[in-house]
Amino acid sequence: MKAFGKILGLVVLGLLLIVVGLGFALTHLFDPNDYKDEIQQLARDKANLELQLKGDIGWSLFPWLGLELTEATLASAESPEKPFANVRLLGLSVRVLPLLYKEVQMSDIRVDGLDLTLQRDEKGRGNWEGVGQPAEPAASQPAAPASEQQDAPTAQTTDESGKPVKLDIDSLTISNSRVDYHDAQSGKQYSAEGIELSTGAIREGSDIPVKLLAFLGTNQPVLRAKTELQGLLRFDRALKRYQLLDLKLAGEASGEPLNGKTLTFASQGQLLLDQSAQVAEWTGIKLSANQLRALGELKLRDLDKTAQLEGNLSLAQFNLREFLDGLGFALPAMSDKSTLERFEMSARLAGTPNSVTLSDLALKLDDSTFSGTLAVSDFAKQALRAQLKGDKLDLDRYLPPQNQEDGASAARKSEVKQVTAAAGASGTTPLPSAPTQQAWSSEPLLPLETLRKLDIEAGIGLGELTLSKLPIEDARIALTAKGGLIDLKELRGGLHGGEFAVRSRLDARPAVPVLTANKQLKRIPVEKLIEARGEKAPVRGELDLSADVRTQGNSEKAWIDALNGTASFSLSDGVLVDANLEQQLCQGIATLNRKSLSGEPRGKDTPFEELHGSLKFTNGVASNPDLKARIPGLTVNGNGDLDLRVLGMDYRVGIVIEGDKGAMPDPACQVNERYVGLEWPLRCRGPLELGAKACRLDKDGLGKIAAKLAGDKLNEKLEEKLGDKVSPELKDALKGLFNR
Repeated sequence: MKAFGKILGLVVLGLLLIVVGLGFALTHLFDPNDYKDEIQQLARDKANLELQLKGDIGWSLFPWLGLELTEATLASAESPEKPFANVRLLGLSVRVLPLLYKEVQMSDIRVDGLDLTLQRDEKGRGNWEGVGQPAEPAASQPAAPASEQQDAPTAQTTDESGKPVKLDIDSLTISNSRVDYHDAQSGKQYSAEGIELSTGAIREGSDIPVKLLAFLGTNQPVLRAKTELQGLLRFDRALKRYQLLDLKLAGEASGEPLNGKTLTFASQGQLLLDQSAQVAEWTGIKLSANQLRALGELKLRDLDKTAQLEGNLSLAQFNLREFLDGLGFALPAMSDKSTLERFEMSARLAGTPNSVTLSDLALKLDDSTFSGTLAVSDFAKQALRAQLKGDKLDLDRYLPPQNQEDGASAARKSEVKQVTAAAGASGTTPLPSAPTQQAWSSEPLLPLETLRKLDIEAGIGLGELTLSKLPIEDARIALTAKGGLIDLKELRGGLHGGEFAVRSRLDARPAVPVLTANKQLKRIPVEKLIEARGEKAPVRGELDLSADVRTQGNSEKAWIDALNGTASFSLSDGVLVDANLEQQLCQGIATLNRKSLSGEPRGKDTPFEELHGSLKFTNGVASNPDLKARIPGLTVNGNGDLDLRVLGMDYRVGIVIEGDKGAMPDPACQVNERYVGLEWPLRCRGPLELGAKACRLDKDGLGKIAAKLAGDKLNEKLEEKLGDKVSPELKDALKGLFNR
């Protein structure tokens, strides 16, 4: 028995030596380079591939079936003169015996100097199309039946039972390689250069270390990026499940979109693609881009339909101004250059390939905090939707800075200064001249092209909004914009203890935009509105205003010049600042009494209980025919114009004296009973800033009053002398004669 076993062992050893000897003989006595033509013809017939083998072919048979190609060129057999791939070196080997068990065990796969050039022509046909398909049969040979064509063997990774072939590859290395894609129809070109790819052992169900380095580029726009990727690849072909674990992607980008700046980026996380469930996930996201740092999770479902996005994203506080500058994005000029220095955000995400929604939004911008929902409903149309609530926002900080004072504005201020200096406060100087200098800028205000592209639906609530230096409380804003029609449906809130509401519409579709507005103000301190413009308030009081106006143009001057509409106003519990009308009237009464005032003025202001009237705007001039005011001891009636173009006024005012109600009236201006009920004339002319300081007694009107008083006095004397001695008809005739 032992002898039989020994003999059997010798036989096996002998067979093994024979096999090894045959392999040695084949690899040393058989030279595949002698069969290049046959190999190239086989590639044409079986794969429709034009293969050019310019270098030597190296090979081995046992125990590894190895192949090494150098200086090979690949092209479609349909266009052999236009190769799409050049390979400096391709080396691989397969263990022979495992092939018998439907297992592919390979050593290192090495690719060096791969230059892959893919092109689509003007008709959309790629230079690689047709490769891998058997060559067309000769005309003399009948075409195979469709059923036979379908059953023709093709490259596959499953055996006849449908079970995937088991892969076992020691490593894959691609070095010094390049891939270029060019589309002649669009002119776009994409490239990946300096490709360096290396992996660990490739085995299904195992973690496969992967490292990739490449330089990416595109020409529309011109953009270049250096990228490095690391991670562990795991796949299960039966379950159609693919993972990239512990992903680390880092690099730098520069080009036209960044305007010469450089973006440094990095990301981490776990990637999953589950084709059986049509789900893709990116969990454990850590993302950085220059100053930006983000955390989150993203999930895509329904990949075979319209993909649906869900997840969450959180941005740590960073300097948004520096970040945008680092991306080459030029921010518009803002009044406060320290804005956008603090920004942070967190939100839940939902979306489709054409939209994204940020819900449960928590956003902080500088000193402001917002919550709500923000969405882009259509990327192509840049359709923005917003429903936000915030604590406070100083909008003035983010608006463009006010224009430097131009020549016209400087000239007007100089004119007003001169008139103010000459006017004084006592009312004894000559009547000021009407202003003539333009008060408004001609600089364009609205970016019309941008406004015409807007697609916005927004509702915003703010605890405090600062706009035009006005602190608005509990502000509510509703705005829509589409196709150049911007509709401010609501802007309302509290202001200095009062409240206001505004509705307006801007039609930016025509070459000259049209603006309409409706305003309602209730109990707003008028001096606060004036002071917010940087002007000294000539009047104080609580303002009620209702206005409906229309204008057109794209500058302050154009808007004022084309202003038309109506308004009504009422000012209660007011004061005319630095203008003592009572003193001026007292001076006038003292003149009529032929006396001199014995005391100094008792105050520099004139209080009033109520002032109201209506306005009609005509091309920037507001007509006010029904001005009414009630001042203690006086009633004021007036009519005139406000020229908003130069911020000037021209009024004729009548004051009806009811009598000095003061505790200690000046004896010189004690109101005689004859003066009660008379309308004393004033003329007010000059810049609006002067207020009542621009008013003077109308000397002509005062003369008429004096004549009337003299006539009344004579009538009294006639009445005393004539008594009942003459008929009433004669008495009336005599009174009329003296009155004339």
